[in-house]
Amino acid sequence: MTEHRTRTGLNLTDADIEALSDEVESTDYDIAALKKRRRGRPTLGSAPAEVVPVRIDPELRAAIETRAKADHTTTSQIIRDALREFLQTA
Repeated sequence: MTEHRTRTGLNLTDADIEALSDEVESTDYDIAALKKRRRGRPTLGSAPAEVVPVRIDPELRAAIETRAKADHTTTSQIIRDALREFLQTA
C-alpha cells in the first residue's frame, strides 16, 4: 500500500486516491469553464500591481485601519484611494 502526502500534510492511501478518481469520473465537469478560471489576485489597473513598502507612523496607521473598518474595505484600498485623490488620477 502506497501513501501519498498532500501539500497540507494529509496522507492519502491508494484507496483514497481510487475514491477520488471514481468521484471525478462520475461527475460531469465543464472542462472549458475550469480552464477559463483565472488564478491569483485580480489586476489593479493596466498591469500586475507592485508592492511598494512605505513607512508610516502608528497614528496614521491607526487612522487608516479605522477608516477601512468604517468603510468595510481594506487598508490597501484606503491607501490606493487616498493616493488617487491626492494625485488626481483615475
